[in-house]
Amino acid sequence: MFQLLIGLVVFFGIHSVAIVALPLRDRMAAKSEMGWKALYAIASLIGIVLMVRGYAELRLTPTVLYVPPDGLRHIAAILMLPAFAFFIAPYFPGRIKTALKHPQLIAVKTWALAHLLVNGNLADVLLFGSFLIWAVVDRVSMKKRVVRPLPGAPESKANDVIIVVVGLLLYVGFVMWGHEALIGLKPFAGLN
Repeated sequence: MFQLLIGLVVFFGIHSVAIVALPLRDRMAAKSEMGWKALYAIASLIGIVLMVRGYAELRLTPTVLYVPPDGLRHIAAILMLPAFAFFIAPYFPGRIKTALKHPQLIAVKTWALAHLLVNGNLADVLLFGSFLIWAVVDRVSMKKRVVRPLPGAPESKANDVIIVVVGLLLYVGFVMWGHEALIGLKPFAGLN
């Protein structure tokens, strides 16, 4: 569990600098934009590796906190469908991005909630609960700070079509192959 907790602290620590210390983030980026991006990327990668290893280790000796009803698997599957499209929406500005304002955070919240609905072990609650809490806090903080523009395609009505099509392809690919390859579980195994 220690690795998972340290991974969460490192990952969300670097991802929360703009939330809790925006002037520090701006000073560091002003000194060296590439240096800040390198630090951010390295800390994020270290956090992810520790989270993955810690999560996998904690799953070997599961501590059950709650047992979700099987019917929630259907809801989770439906919730995950737009999560993929919402996650890429900031890079393809159009009506979807405009309507959602912060589609990537909505994707993270949707992903985390869907997984909390169907996973009741301690490892799951720590991992997905942390992502859900962080995404809520980050969204609230964005009301008080200037959001930096993201690189992406020029704004276009066609971008909404791209988002939906690519989101569907990512969803199908992840359901059919990706989830099992990365996590070791088939998401729809035994789903009736």
